[in-house]
Amino acid sequence: MKRQVEVFTANCPVCDPVVKKIKELACDTCEVTTYDLVRLCEDKTCLDKLEKYGIKKVPAVVVNGELLECCKNSAITEMELVEAGIGSHN
Repeated sequence: MKRQVEVFTANCPVCDPVVKKIKELACDTCEVTTYDLVRLCEDKTCLDKLEKYGIKKVPAVVVNGELLECCKNSAITEMELVEAGIGSHN
């Protein structure tokens, strides 16, 4: 049975090593698809997948339809920005 691996990237210095490592680790039963969000995919499927998987940051890795735990819940929030002093006049 094939293992579906989807990698979401912004084609940046942080993302590129992750893509490279996944390709190095991939075995014969791994089908790796990389979505470059800067260029967007031709049919915009990658944008639908961002919402479907709840991706809030890149690089992000989805295996068999499940966003890896390391890729979850790390979106920048307004509360965190305000708590860091952004928007305050001090």
